[in-house]
Amino acid sequence: MEHTGDADVASAAALLAEPARAKVLMALADGRALPASLLATEAGVAPQTISSHLRKLLDGGLLQVEQSGRHRYYRLAGPEVAAAVEAVARISKPQPVKSLRQSTRAAALREARTCYDHLAGRLGVDLLEALVRRNALVRTDGGSGAERRPDDPLAQQLPDCPYALGPAATDIFGALGIDLTDTTSTRRLLRCCVDWSEQKHHLAGRLGAAVTNSLLARAWLERRPYPRAVTLTTTGEQHLSQLLPLS
Repeated sequence: MEHTGDADVASAAALLAEPARAKVLMALADGRALPASLLATEAGVAPQTISSHLRKLLDGGLLQVEQSGRHRYYRLAGPEVAAAVEAVARISKPQPVKSLRQSTRAAALREARTCYDHLAGRLGVDLLEALVRRNALVRTDGGSGAERRPDDPLAQQLPDCPYALGPAATDIFGALGIDLTDTTSTRRLLRCCVDWSEQKHHLAGRLGAAVTNSLLARAWLERRPYPRAVTLTTTGEQHLSQLLPLS
C-alpha cells in the first residue's frame, strides 16, 4: 500500500514566487496555449531564460506542453492551477505602476478578464448578477445577486455553488446557443468563484465556459492586447442590453 504525506505546498509556492514564472502563469490563466517566444516577451526575459523557467513549471506539474509542427505550446495543467493563481493574486499587494501601459493593463484586468476559460472581473460579476435578475439562475442560499457569503474563501473556486438553474434558464441560455441538456462532458455544469478584484461571485464550471465561448464566438466579447484581458464590444452591449441588461 502506497502512503502519501501532506501536500508539498512549499514547492508549489516556490514556483509561483519567481517573478518571471508568475508572469508566465498569469499570461496562461485564460486557458490558452502560448509559445515560449511570446511567454518570454510577457515575462520580460530572454528566450534562453524562459526555457529554464518553463521546464521548472512543467516538472512542478503546473504546466502542460503540446507540439504543433516545429513549435511547442504551453498551457496551464488545469483549472485548479488558474484558481490557485487567482487566489494568490487576491492576497498579493498591487505592484507599483511605473507606466501608463501598466496602469491601463491593470485597469483592463479589473474590468474584464478570463479566469482559465470563464469570465471574471467586474464584467463577470455583472453578468452573473444579470442572470440572477432574469431568473436564468437562482440563489439557493437566500443570498442576493452575486454577493459573496461571509464564510466563502477568498478568490478561489467554491466547493459548493449557491446557484441553480432558474425558470428562465432554457430561454436565456438557449438564446446564447447553449444546450443545457448536453451531457457529453462530465464537468460540473454550475460552479462559481470568488472574484479577487470584485470580492463577489462570478460564474465558472461548464456553464461559465459555455457562456464565455458563446460571447467570444458572436464577437460580443473580444480579447484585448493584454493577456487575459477582454472587452465587451459595441455589438455585445447592444445585444446584452436586450437579453441580459447588465445594470
